[in-house]
Amino acid sequence: MSLLEADSKKKLVCVAPMMDWTDRHCRYFLRQVSSTARLYTEMITTGALIHGDVERHLAFDPAEHPVALQLGGSEPGDLAICARLGEQYGYDEINLNIGCPSERVQRGAFGACLMAEPALVADCVSEIRRNVKIPVTVKHRTGIDSIEDYGFLKNFVEVVAAAGCETFIVHARNAVLKGLSPKENREIPPLKYDYVYRLKRDFPRLEIVINGGITRAEDIQRQLLQVDGAMIGRAAYHNPWLLADAGKTRAQVVRAMKSYCESKRNVSLRGVARHMLGLYHGTPRARLWRRMLSDSAALTRNDPGLLLETLEAVEGPRSIMAAA
Repeated sequence: MSLLEADSKKKLVCVAPMMDWTDRHCRYFLRQVSSTARLYTEMITTGALIHGDVERHLAFDPAEHPVALQLGGSEPGDLAICARLGEQYGYDEINLNIGCPSERVQRGAFGACLMAEPALVADCVSEIRRNVKIPVTVKHRTGIDSIEDYGFLKNFVEVVAAAGCETFIVHARNAVLKGLSPKENREIPPLKYDYVYRLKRDFPRLEIVINGGITRAEDIQRQLLQVDGAMIGRAAYHNPWLLADAGKTRAQVVRAMKSYCESKRNVSLRGVARHMLGLYHGTPRARLWRRMLSDSAALTRNDPGLLLETLEAVEGPRSIMAAA
């Protein structure tokens, strides 16, 4: 039994929303690797849905379930409209982004800067909940800028929980709103796991999911002893086999992705293959796998058969039959 299967009935393992990465092709691929991990869309702003192409932003394959829609915004009415769209499209959860520190997001007055306005976040949660029946969750930081006081975090959770949010996904670092890039914000502010564990002790009825610095199966196991769930970000993208179901083979995943590419009209093999580069991470032929799936000339042909050609090169002819 795998780590994920052992904890799936009582604990939650998630793949973080990641801009430009967790698109629908990435999520379908990750679902072939793990049947249980909760998947999240990239953050989608309310403006993009209200004024943009809703189908392009929200369409997804039913095989992706369970999958959550992450929204970025700060206007309760707009968030409610977008949450209704998400529910209509079949998402299992609406997640509100209160953790992104980028300057572009701050200019839109949402993301991590909203931790300073818990009453507004509570209004957003309340309005969304009035409009949808699916769960509404919040992803946030432990604090912002130089605010290190646990009381700041506790008050934020307390106020938002009173509005009906029962699940808090906590990136266990402060967000530095000025002076650090989004990448630096994922690495430089120190991890404060003890703050997240304390939240679980202070709010035992809430579901507390921890995020940040979790890169190995042992890390997941250790965190699940303290809180209700663990969210993995770039480690899951670069090494997806970290999430693999027990008994599953990479060959099975590759064959499923070939069928997926064949079944989708006008799908770009390049757009799918880029998410699969880490499938053989840590194995002897990982470099060959990445090289063949990054070959520009081969990808230009847009032939899903390239996936099986690469599989055979990495694992040998028997892998094709084993995947059947």
